[in-house]
Amino acid sequence: MAYSEILFERADGVATLTLNRPDIRNAITGSEIIAEVEDAIDRVNSDMDCRVLIITAADPSFSAGGNVKDMAAKAGMFGGTPAQVMENYRKNIQRIPLAVYGCAAPTIAAVNGPAIGAGCDLALMCDMRVASKKAKFGETFLSVGLIPGDGGAYFLPRVVGMARACELTFTGEVVGAEKALEIGLVNYVV
Repeated sequence: MAYSEILFERADGVATLTLNRPDIRNAITGSEIIAEVEDAIDRVNSDMDCRVLIITAADPSFSAGGNVKDMAAKAGMFGGTPAQVMENYRKNIQRIPLAVYGCAAPTIAAVNGPAIGAGCDLALMCDMRVASKKAKFGETFLSVGLIPGDGGAYFLPRVVGMARACELTFTGEVVGAEKALEIGLVNYVV
C-alpha cells in the first residue's frame, strides 16, 4: 500500500509510524488514514525482526483527534442518523484501537504536541507514552457533545485510574506534559 496520510519506516528492529497531515493537525477520522494505520501495523506484525513500534506525528500536533469541521457539517463518518453514526464509528475510527491492541510489538507513543480527543486516545492505546514539553493531553469530547467513542473510555481509566479518568472526561480539561507525568498519563517528559 502506498501511503499518503502517514509515513512508515523500519530500521534496526524499530518501526516508526508518523501521522503526516500537519495541515489538519493530524486528524485521524478519514478512512484513508485509518486504513494506512492498519496496514502499517499489519506490516509490523509480519516482520519478525521488528521489536518496537513508535507512533508519532508531524509537527505541530500529535493529533487533534476528530476533524471538528466534519463533525459540524455532519460529513464523512459523522453524517446520517444516530444509528448510522454509530455504525460509521465501528467501521472507521474504532478499527484503530483494535489494530494497536493487536500489534505484536510493544508500542510507544512519542507525543510531540497536542493530543486531543481521539489523538489523546491514540496515545493511550500505546503501551508507553513519551511526551515532549510541548505536549498537551485532553479528553475533550464533552465540549463537542460526544463521549470517548474511539477507545478512550476503555484506555484512560486503565492508565490513570477511574477517579482521574472521570475528572478528565467530565471536565474536558487539557493538561500539559508535566501534569500528565504527575498523574501517570505519560512515562517520561523530554
